[in-house]
Amino acid sequence: MDAASLIAFENEVARRFEAKEIAGPIHLCSDTQAEPLIRIFNGIAPTDWVFCSYRQHFHALLHGIPPEKVMAEIVAGRSMTMSFPEHRFFSTAIVGGQCAIATGAAAAIRDDAHVWCFVGDMGAAGGAFHDAQAYARGHTLPLTFIAEDNGYSCDTPTNFCWSIGPYGYEPPSLIRRYRYERTRSHTGIGKHVQF
Repeated sequence: MDAASLIAFENEVARRFEAKEIAGPIHLCSDTQAEPLIRIFNGIAPTDWVFCSYRQHFHALLHGIPPEKVMAEIVAGRSMTMSFPEHRFFSTAIVGGQCAIATGAAAAIRDDAHVWCFVGDMGAAGGAFHDAQAYARGHTLPLTFIAEDNGYSCDTPTNFCWSIGPYGYEPPSLIRRYRYERTRSHTGIGKHVQF
């Protein structure tokens, strides 16, 4: 699917929403997402798993889901939570919620598939993203995270919300560490006690 087709699809979703034909909220992809996503999806196989957040119409179409099936889900009010298991495509309306699920899928797959997890810059600033990324890296899982950065956390500039990364200064570390040697067992007293 080319950029013009993706944009035309989203324009049709907008038209239907304005005509009150869609029974739920929508999050439209920006026209400027089309080209970068086309390049990314050129490297995603149809047998790969794709996990997204609630702004994923382009992703579904680029993963090979027929436009009429995608539109049917949108019109039915499931725009934010479209899932097509037969296409290995899942999305969630929970910010960052896809991260742990994608990580679990990557740990469970037993074929040559790869898992792709798309997350917005707001989600990429949260704990679920960092936990999933650390686990995936530590276990060398077949998982790639794609941060979709529009500079906003919903409608607030991301730098204002989080003061992170290229948007603002990097605050000094709030973490202090000290090292100690463990002399006791993790739990209990190191032996079984019957109560």
